[in-house]
Amino acid sequence: MDTLRFELLPGVNLTCIQTEKFKTDCLSISLLTQHQRDTASLNAVLPYVLRRGTRYHPDMESIASALDELYGTCIEPVVRRIGEIQCLGFFANIPSTAYLPEGGVLRSAAELMCEMLLSPNTKGGLLLPAYVESEKEKLLERIRGRVNDKMGYSVYRLLEEMCCYEDFAVPTIGTESTAEGIYYQKLTKQYRKLLSTCPVEIFYCGSENPDDVAEIFRDSLCAMPRGEINYDIGTDIRMNSVDSEVRYFTEELNVTQGKLALGFRLGECMEEPDIAAITVFNGVYGGGVTSKLFMNVREKLSLCYYASSNVNTHKGLMCVFSGIDFDKYEDAMAEILAQLEDVKNGVISDEELSAARAAASSALRTVSDSAGELEGFWLSNIVDGLDFEPEELAELCESVSREDVVRIARSVVADAVYFLRGNGEEADDED
Repeated sequence: MDTLRFELLPGVNLTCIQTEKFKTDCLSISLLTQHQRDTASLNAVLPYVLRRGTRYHPDMESIASALDELYGTCIEPVVRRIGEIQCLGFFANIPSTAYLPEGGVLRSAAELMCEMLLSPNTKGGLLLPAYVESEKEKLLERIRGRVNDKMGYSVYRLLEEMCCYEDFAVPTIGTESTAEGIYYQKLTKQYRKLLSTCPVEIFYCGSENPDDVAEIFRDSLCAMPRGEINYDIGTDIRMNSVDSEVRYFTEELNVTQGKLALGFRLGECMEEPDIAAITVFNGVYGGGVTSKLFMNVREKLSLCYYASSNVNTHKGLMCVFSGIDFDKYEDAMAEILAQLEDVKNGVISDEELSAARAAASSALRTVSDSAGELEGFWLSNIVDGLDFEPEELAELCESVSREDVVRIARSVVADAVYFLRGNGEEADDED
């Protein structure tokens, strides 16, 4: 696969991966902005409002009809967070030209996507109140519905408490209080600001010639307003925990299974992060079915129903998630921390290290089997200022040593513990 980068307009860049591997092309456009408490919900609702209708396709029915004419092309809103960068825009799957009877539809699909971005359906220059209110209510439903996924809710609450002084504490789609404050004039003002100041990343993966793709987007975005581009966006990576002692938080809901979540800072290793070593460390500790958490805390000692760890190299965090019986809280937490101490002390078998390396490299190599996975991989790379292929990172993972894993482990600092336990009421079936 060949990967090329183009600057189309000031602050507007296109990444093209030319390949004939897939039957559908992948296309995305993302506006990058700082993730902040007061604008997260505004930004999160915007792509959904823009997707409701445009100047030339004023409602979802006419948009659906246009997409049907493009052989079922799908264009959907997407809102993501990479570290403390909020990425909002659209993602599309497009039938590849080789599988269509009369040439490709890439230009038409790109034009429709850019039409959604640049020419929304407005009245008096303002976004339509009915569209804004409708999508605002849907956003509020998603925010309020977080509590229904108890494991996801416990992760949200852990991060909210652990990162209480950082914007990372705010979920990708914001909070209920800020979402309730959305109204059409305010959203229109934010839309105009984002359009003129945000860096924009466009991604294409498919068989079309990259120069042709670049020309299509130069034409489609020629009317895009560009002001002073805000390149001063980034993620606040904190090496140390908030307090000198680990902080503990407990909450009670009507659950039958406890949710124990532990939060860590990756520490000084984030000064010059070795992504491969961090990835393999996570695999050794809790990132898979051969990890210490799975094999010891779950399988051998039966202290939990599940236990796994996940690292966020964009923000420099690691979280451990587990489901436990309420009375096993102390034992489970002690053993989770004991397994980390073993990694810090180099108690890592050849089998554990080999399995973690193999799992990490295999997962990275499968990225190239999906255009959508490639899109996410490259967007993350670009936001982090990195430039490597999945295959390159996979090879680096295969060469990670025991000493590398120990070095990462010794950098890790415990920060916060969140425990969701039952309140004695009849519980819903949430586990």
